[in-house]
Amino acid sequence: MVRVGVMSDSHGYVPVQAYSFFENVDVILHAGDIGGENVLEELRDMGKKVIAVYGNCDDRYIDSEVKGLLSFKIEDVSILMTHIGGYPKHYNPDIKPYFKQEKPDIFICGHSHILKVMYDDEYNFLLINPGACGHQGFHQVATLVRFEIDGKDIRNMQVLDFDKFK
Repeated sequence: MVRVGVMSDSHGYVPVQAYSFFENVDVILHAGDIGGENVLEELRDMGKKVIAVYGNCDDRYIDSEVKGLLSFKIEDVSILMTHIGGYPKHYNPDIKPYFKQEKPDIFICGHSHILKVMYDDEYNFLLINPGACGHQGFHQVATLVRFEIDGKDIRNMQVLDFDKFK
């Protein structure tokens, strides 16, 4: 079993709430608009494996492990992650070909600053947009997501929401 934390749109800031909410996760997935290498370093300093994609506000200076699109597996679950992805019936047209090519079980994206966790029947995957956890943006509520993967099972999905300035 692998415990997974998901965040996006930190814009250079790791909220203090991430420390307790992600305390028992094994890996943190960051869906872009990281805001600087300091964020990735801070997450790694928590003792967590970090997998991240860059966003439209990120300079491409971020370390070589950070790409615009990643496809990977955790346990037996295939994950596709990018920053600007959209949601059912409103996907970024540039990402749609990867749905058929990669056949993910989970599609993770950010950008909108709006939390969405929903199943897409057309592409047969779980969409996770963790919303935004940083200070920048129109959102008033910051959000983080965590869940567990055990083999092929995705379970115990939890969301933490909090005032973005606290």
